[in-house]
Amino acid sequence: MLRPARKPRYLRSSTALASVALGAALALTSTSAQAATPAPKHLVALGDSYAAGAGVPGQSAGLCLRSDRNYGHLVATALKAGAYTDVTCAAAKVKAMTQPQYDAFIRVNDPQLDAVTPDTDLVTLGIGGNDLAASDLGLGELVATCIAGAVVNPLGTPCKDVYHHGYWDWSSWSWQYGNDDLAERITSSIAPQVADTLRRIHAKAPRARVLLVGYPSVLPADGRSCILRQPVTPGDVEYMHGVLDKLNAALKSTAAAGGATYVDTATPTAGHDVCSDDRWIEGALPGSPAVPFHPNATGEKVMADAVLAALR
Repeated sequence: MLRPARKPRYLRSSTALASVALGAALALTSTSAQAATPAPKHLVALGDSYAAGAGVPGQSAGLCLRSDRNYGHLVATALKAGAYTDVTCAAAKVKAMTQPQYDAFIRVNDPQLDAVTPDTDLVTLGIGGNDLAASDLGLGELVATCIAGAVVNPLGTPCKDVYHHGYWDWSSWSWQYGNDDLAERITSSIAPQVADTLRRIHAKAPRARVLLVGYPSVLPADGRSCILRQPVTPGDVEYMHGVLDKLNAALKSTAAAGGATYVDTATPTAGHDVCSDDRWIEGALPGSPAVPFHPNATGEKVMADAVLAALR
């Protein structure tokens, strides 16, 4: 009976040495990554429903819909933060940073910046999306407008027509647009308010590193991929995708000017939008626990990974 040939001794030795070298390299890489991101003494998470992980189990904080698996919690755990304070809250607008937040005359949250103290050395902030809407419904207003419009005009761009003031011009016999309310709010209201928030954070916690977290890829660039998947017209999908791109671009430039680090969560979540086969952002009828058009547990995990990558 033939026995399998044994490797020569020098080959076995080389293999063992290679394994040791690889293990040492991995250990050094891990150590370097940890050294680059020391454990914060006090991490504070600020923001809206995307930061709160609205709808993702387990939930707490009443109407704030705060999840213990939102990206703030995951980052605090990964960094082994000495103290962690999460004051994120669903439906929060930028004004919720400095004012109490109410829902139907019920006080649901204190001013979020109250949580930032002189010993705070790391802050995550995800805010601005709800300020796209004029009403207190925030992003919910935009979703409702787009869905309702699709019922009466399934082949058009009813949501875009509302916010971009679309109208038929008889003189040119063509469809025209006026000012874009959402784009206007980004530049004239959201960006300045977020800039002011960053200044206030730095004033309260001068030694804190501040991360301004952008919004994930909620919608695809190609609206046709949403046909029969979500109750929004393809044209409106592309319009709202563009609006969120503009919002993220404004947040990125505001972070750069305000001494903060911008965290891109749109790139790592691309291809996992509400119309994809593998959703990390849930749609109108969530397939896993999450508020409609918000990140599910996987989406929050990917956002946490993006925050951790930005800290390295």
